[in-house]
Amino acid sequence: MINSEVAQLRENYKLNVLLEQDVSQNPLIQFEKWFNEAVSAKTKEPNAMQLSSINEKGRPSNRTVLLKGLESVGFVFYSNYESNKSAEITKNPFVALTFLWLDLERQVRIEGKVEKVSEKESDDYFNVRPRGSQIGAWVSNQSRIIENREVLEKSQAFFDKKFENNSIPRPKHWGGFRVIPDKVEFWQGRASRLHDRILYTLNEDGDWKIERLAP
Repeated sequence: MINSEVAQLRENYKLNVLLEQDVSQNPLIQFEKWFNEAVSAKTKEPNAMQLSSINEKGRPSNRTVLLKGLESVGFVFYSNYESNKSAEITKNPFVALTFLWLDLERQVRIEGKVEKVSEKESDDYFNVRPRGSQIGAWVSNQSRIIENREVLEKSQAFFDKKFENNSIPRPKHWGGFRVIPDKVEFWQGRASRLHDRILYTLNEDGDWKIERLAP
């Protein structure tokens, strides 16, 4: 149960403001500005984002993934194509992303459709990953039930030996996804819970409509 101490926890946000006249006409440009400010502020894992998807039974699920590319058309992350998240995305490609930068009292919510990146893009990114992460992509049957930790350690030892003194190819079951947004909301904390919320919505003609939402 929620006790009185938890109920009284609160912050009075006052670091910044977010006004319509100050934002970019393109949410991806506005996001890049905020992301760079989060990096400059030394926010821990500024590229961590919550990915929400829906399974075939209509049940939502959420997990943290890492943004690995910001393009003119969307947000790129990488994963195991045989994971639970990938299965859900394959059946229903509409997802939501959430970035939370508490140090800056900011949040960004994104809705859009997912597509796979090209095999070349996946290869290019895989080739610059640390060797341990490359091995990890081979080791883990992501989301599958395993008996114990030893299963992973044995598999890691196997692939360490297999690729010893050789470059590590990208497994075909591992690669990138791109989220192409049609809605992006920027949230800036303000005093008395009267927060600033600016919503971008993509029109049929490809332009972005900008509106303010009540907090």
